[in-house]
Amino acid sequence: MSLKLKFTGIFAGLMSCATLAQAEAEHTLVISSWVPPTHIINTEILTGLNTMIEDATDGRVTTEVRMGLAPPPAQMDLVLDGAVDISYVFHGYQPGRFTGYKLVELPRLEASAEDVSAAYWTLHENHLSQLNEHRGVKVVGLMVHGPGQLHTGAPINTLDDIADLKLRMPGGVASDVGASLNATGIKVPAPKVYETLASNAADGVMMVTESRKSFRLTEVAPHYFTVPGGFFRGSFAFIMNEDMFADLPEDLQKKLTEKVFGAPLSRMSGKAWDAADIEAISLTDATDGNTSTQANADDLATFDKIVAQVEAAVLEEVSAKGIDAPAALADFRHELGLH
Repeated sequence: MSLKLKFTGIFAGLMSCATLAQAEAEHTLVISSWVPPTHIINTEILTGLNTMIEDATDGRVTTEVRMGLAPPPAQMDLVLDGAVDISYVFHGYQPGRFTGYKLVELPRLEASAEDVSAAYWTLHENHLSQLNEHRGVKVVGLMVHGPGQLHTGAPINTLDDIADLKLRMPGGVASDVGASLNATGIKVPAPKVYETLASNAADGVMMVTESRKSFRLTEVAPHYFTVPGGFFRGSFAFIMNEDMFADLPEDLQKKLTEKVFGAPLSRMSGKAWDAADIEAISLTDATDGNTSTQANADDLATFDKIVAQVEAAVLEEVSAKGIDAPAALADFRHELGLH
């Protein structure tokens, strides 16, 4: 049997198993996904979510992922309108609609994405939910990716080299940091990053390390400049249509709430990001022409002053929404064993 036929058979077998599982389940939750099919959100996180749901409900509930239904900023509306049951939103893509998430995006957060995501859920439960920024939908999980770093076409040796660069930044704290470093920000959704760099419309991007693999940055942004804990973290929420959840039998609601939604989903997602970062670093090290440079001590001293300014601005912005942002941030860091 040829290799092509072998993989075709495997794929067909997996599809048959998925179809059978959906046929046997009492309820199928439709999930919208907007990243490439090979991205870890699809291959690890959403598949992990499906496993968690099926295990928790003894197969009575399963999921079906549909890709490319709408661009990232439209995902909240897809769920609100009932076009899909579940999706995930990247908060930085919708400035003004979401604000509280910035507390978890602050730079130099030296902790695993798994631990940060779990602590994020606690922060939401104790503080951020009061802002009601996801009104109309049910928040069923939260996650952050690993440290966001700088990926460029030309080598970056010091922070000074960042000034005047055109950088794709995802919004949120990443954009605040980029502006503080005197870079010119370009807003481009993640799925468009490769073509943006390939066409030289930007000099580089601020993205999670994992993107070096999933978005093929090793090909168009071979130089990788890092600070410990990252220039930022990226914040996501898993959201569910409230009516769909309410229509589930009470026993299934209870099982999903206790065994899947909240901290379990958040921690599982963060763990997947951590593993993906390790793979991306290995790929970078193994790819000809790729370089990795860490900010030196002088740069870190300079950057920490910028971090203090960004943090103060974020605390003021979040406090203006009606919660005690300094207390919330202190609780979040205490949960992580940080000060």
